[in-house]
Amino acid sequence: MALAGPLGGSPGRGRAGVPAAIGDLFICDVLTASPKDDLGTMEHPIFSLSTKPDLRVLRYDHNGTQVEVTPSVKGRATIFDKDILIFCISQLMAGLNAGREVSRKLQLKAHDLLLATGRDTGGDSYLRLREAFERLAGTRITTNIATGGIEVTSGFGLIESWEILRKTRGGRMISVMVTLSDWIFRAVLARSVLTLSRDYFGLRKPLERRIYELARKHCGRQPEWRVSVGVLHKKAGSTAPVRVFRAAIRKMIEEANLPDYSMAEEEGDLIRFARQGVIEEEPAEMAPRFDPEVLDAARALAPGADVYALEAEWRAFWAGSGRPRLTAPDRAFLAWVKGRVNRR
Repeated sequence: MALAGPLGGSPGRGRAGVPAAIGDLFICDVLTASPKDDLGTMEHPIFSLSTKPDLRVLRYDHNGTQVEVTPSVKGRATIFDKDILIFCISQLMAGLNAGREVSRKLQLKAHDLLLATGRDTGGDSYLRLREAFERLAGTRITTNIATGGIEVTSGFGLIESWEILRKTRGGRMISVMVTLSDWIFRAVLARSVLTLSRDYFGLRKPLERRIYELARKHCGRQPEWRVSVGVLHKKAGSTAPVRVFRAAIRKMIEEANLPDYSMAEEEGDLIRFARQGVIEEEPAEMAPRFDPEVLDAARALAPGADVYALEAEWRAFWAGSGRPRLTAPDRAFLAWVKGRVNRR
């Protein structure tokens, strides 16, 4: 799995084509930042849905994308650990929208993170936060990426590093430095993110959070999305048998706790997600978006290519052309991919 690259040419490039940080340090100080999630981890089941230490190696293969997620001795990062990444991405996006320089290295206040993600601010919360940082840094992702027609295997962590800068006398963290992975930072620069409902943090069941992510990612601006239970089970990353997973989905339909979307079971073992009302998006996020099938079509046009990097490159081209309004962005993107393949 690879995420989108930087938008535009201003950030510059680091090693092996990876974008260099624009600034040396980004201070997280936007308390009203809207929660943002990156499209790559919304699509692929990177995070564990278990509430106990998950020491299993996850292997995922879908539409030519192969992902292996290896936990540390602390266990694989959980869907609740992901709140840290969502907070960091949200802060960086708020900075970009305000015209600030951003960096892979962020300084944040633990108390602000806990409040923004709807967590308790008692003493135990800081201990759990530290454990989450450890799992994020220890979880490793390995994936096959084709570069220049040559398939390579790349490994990276969810975050590169973290350190406590300030503690209370009792040892509770106050200020934390986090260095994000290159691939998360590329997603931010490419604005390859979606706004989440703030009610997302109120979902206490791991599967509810994962299903909401999938609905948000695959519905997009469409009024509804249909998916088979089998495919939903695979995309969710559930380790439960399909029959148990189906029962859990039926309970979710009955409880109707999912923000922004309703769910219904249909004939043919299908689940339908329908958008409720209008999901507000900020102007900066209104760059052309594609239906989920468009990236599959791009994979067919450019076998073995990193379609997320292609998407980001096209968005950079679109932005550099003055951000023209497109009546059919799907066709424009696919035509660009075809032309790029032919030129090579």
